[in-house]
Amino acid sequence: MTLSLEWIDEREGGAGEREEAWMELLEKLLRIAGEQEGVTKGIVTLTLTDNEGIRQLNKQFRGLDKPTDVLSFSMLETVEDEPEIRYDDEYETVETDEGDEEDDAEQAEAESTDLSDPFADMIGDIVISVPRAEEQASDYGHSFERELGFLFVHGFLHLIGYDHGDEEQEREMFAKQEAVLAQAGLTR
Repeated sequence: MTLSLEWIDEREGGAGEREEAWMELLEKLLRIAGEQEGVTKGIVTLTLTDNEGIRQLNKQFRGLDKPTDVLSFSMLETVEDEPEIRYDDEYETVETDEGDEEDDAEQAEAESTDLSDPFADMIGDIVISVPRAEEQASDYGHSFERELGFLFVHGFLHLIGYDHGDEEQEREMFAKQEAVLAQAGLTR
């Protein structure tokens, strides 16, 4: 398994040629950021939405009834009082061919590990409001691609544990973002 990006477009009308070009850019940014942070495998899911879609998520998960630019939902972090996830039999059943018992036991253990958690390869989900990214690109005087890239890398860094709760953390996280964007040629 390698580091990969899956994406969903929830906006009315869905994705078109313009969005296909964005995905090439975002895959490049994911590869650069992954290399920078030593993340070599896993799946990141990106959802493109509108201001109403991200407002609903922001309200549901953060208690803030307003749109935002990007949200991240890490599958690597656990939170206090998180419910146990149970999978149906489809994911828990492991079948092996008859043969060498030792090899079968090792294979069953490996498959059981992989199948017992179908989300084991998931790093997390990033949700970006495209209209908000367009507004911010205009406000900041740079390209939409740079803003989209900034939000995506910002979201990815949150997925792998970075935060910007204080000035030191913010400096570190934003320096990492800028390094990735510069390597991809997305400067201001």
